[in-house]
Amino acid sequence: MEKDHSSATPALKLIGFGLLAFAITTLAGGIWSGLLIANLQSTPAVPWSVPAMAVLLWLAWSYLGGKGWPPSTSDARRHYLRANPNPARVYLWAWVAGGFAVIALAGLWIVLVQLVKMPPNIFSDMSAYPRVTVALMIVMGSLVAPWMEETGFRGYFQIALERLYRAPVAIVISSFVFALAHGPTQGFLWPKLFFYFLVGVTFGATAYLTDSILPAIPVHFVGLLIFFTLIWPRDAARPLIAVAGFDNWLWIHLAQAILFTVLALWAFQRLAGVSAQEARPGPDELLHSPLRPTQ
Repeated sequence: MEKDHSSATPALKLIGFGLLAFAITTLAGGIWSGLLIANLQSTPAVPWSVPAMAVLLWLAWSYLGGKGWPPSTSDARRHYLRANPNPARVYLWAWVAGGFAVIALAGLWIVLVQLVKMPPNIFSDMSAYPRVTVALMIVMGSLVAPWMEETGFRGYFQIALERLYRAPVAIVISSFVFALAHGPTQGFLWPKLFFYFLVGVTFGATAYLTDSILPAIPVHFVGLLIFFTLIWPRDAARPLIAVAGFDNWLWIHLAQAILFTVLALWAFQRLAGVSAQEARPGPDELLHSPLRPTQ
């Protein structure tokens, strides 16, 4: 019985962290949706929902990073947030690898949309609202998800997983749950789940290799901004392969997905090497290390 109880405890903790990651992202998205709707229905010329959400994001980030009550959990919250700074070279290679991955994922998404019939992501007609308001809301919408998803899934949840499993297993589990978390809003169709699983692997690997969620947040933000403005609005007009066959653009997007996947894998290898070099103690650190052998 004691053995069963001891083995069940880590599993329950992981379930708790997974539910916490889901709650963080769902709550943030729900609050932003509510603010956006209220803003558009009341005073669309004044985009007050954007600074309001920015304040809420800052408060959430501060608390999840160790600020506030209770002080007894501050160190744990700071650890699980995983907002560790990195040297410039690590950021650079994380952004290169992430950028290549985003381009590959964009090509893959377009191919999947034409391969399998799926309901497109429908966006409300915003033409009646001021352009500045719409632009600011798109930017904030592209920021809310990366900020909270990286915090919940690549921070809290993946760190809990890494304490029990090797990194590849932890990343796969985190990415699988991350994909399922998009089901209620995106649908539980295999192409979408597969796509979001690969998104999770991309940012999960970045978080593990850099031991930080900070490098992935800008890449995630830019990627979502690209999808919001350039890719998802055009999905409804993309012809299915079963109806229109293979056209030149489909082959181009397939080649895009393959080529930039190869480039992303190369860049992630470079990122792993640079991160390992930066983590290695330098001569001055070795000189003052308590493990340095005495003469």
